[in-house]
Amino acid sequence: MLIARSIGLFVLAALLEIGGAWLVWQGVRGSHSGEGRGWAWIGAGIVALGAYGFVATLQPDAHFGRILAAYGGVFVAGSLAWGMVADGYRPDRYDVLGALVCLVGVAIIMYVPRNR
Repeated sequence: MLIARSIGLFVLAALLEIGGAWLVWQGVRGSHSGEGRGWAWIGAGIVALGAYGFVATLQPDAHFGRILAAYGGVFVAGSLAWGMVADGYRPDRYDVLGALVCLVGVAIIMYVPRNR
């Protein structure tokens, strides 16, 4: 159950951080037109980014460095997935392979049993 909770928190953190960054991007730069969508989008992005910071603290493991290092792998894979859904980006096989390598790293960092 702890692993499922941890994975859920990583997914929520990714949605908040990547979504928040995307909202700021849209607010400043817009989609493909180069015209930003304005301060409301930027503000929503800032709120989401702030919420991400709190979600990370809910992980069962108490080691900040471990959580953020593992989250980095989730961020890589999540960013590619977000780009596919939100912007129509199509990752190539090397993007997919790199994301899978990162997720294997997450599993090793977070879920390999240790003598504690």
